Amino acid sequence: MKTTPAHIVREYGPFDDQPGVHGVSFDGSRLWFASGDHLNAVDPDSGRLQRSLPVPAHAGTAFDGRYLYQIADSRIQKIDPDTGAVLSSIPTPDGGGAGLTWAEGSLWIGQHRARKIHRLDPETGAILQTIESKRFVTGVTWLNGELWHATWENDSSDLRRVDPRTGDVLQCVEMPADAMVSGLESDGVDRFFCGGGGSGKIRVVQRPE
Repeated sequence: MKTTPAHIVREYGPFDDQPGVHGVSFDGSRLWFASGDHLNAVDPDSGRLQRSLPVPAHAGTAFDGRYLYQIADSRIQKIDPDTGAVLSSIPTPDGGGAGLTWAEGSLWIGQHRARKIHRLDPETGAILQTIESKRFVTGVTWLNGELWHATWENDSSDLRRVDPRTGDVLQCVEMPADAMVSGLESDGVDRFFCGGGGSGKIRVVQRPE
């Protein structure tokens, strides 16, 4: 397993009246983050908060190309980003969820203390696949066909590339001691957006070569 230190290239936030970052997603033009009782859109160029939707937003956030998906307690809500309307919802697996992302027509949800990643049917919530992790899972994303997840355990965080069939760790990016990761998303090219929990920040990490 190759291990490298994180190269943080930019930080966003903290944002007024939005004390924490619980989930992160990217729709190709806007960066979204969950802050408890709002889902917020940030302009990634200026770093300014553009919109704030009043919906429960307690953990992971995902985007399927048209709609947002947001963990709200024991449900995953499908949200129209234009109106903020909740269109439907499915249950989270037993044990709840932390990270969330969309890939290959499915939702992928991380379970913090269960140390698992599940692939879910987005219509029913049925578990299609389960991947075991060796650490607490706080964020999940795909980048160029690679499955990555964030960890936060014993006051340390890292980003891990894992084999989607076996869960074996293939690569590890170690975050600085004061940079915990509460949510994870990629830009689809070569960077990760890392939610910073109670710091209220989103950190941009360059994917290592």
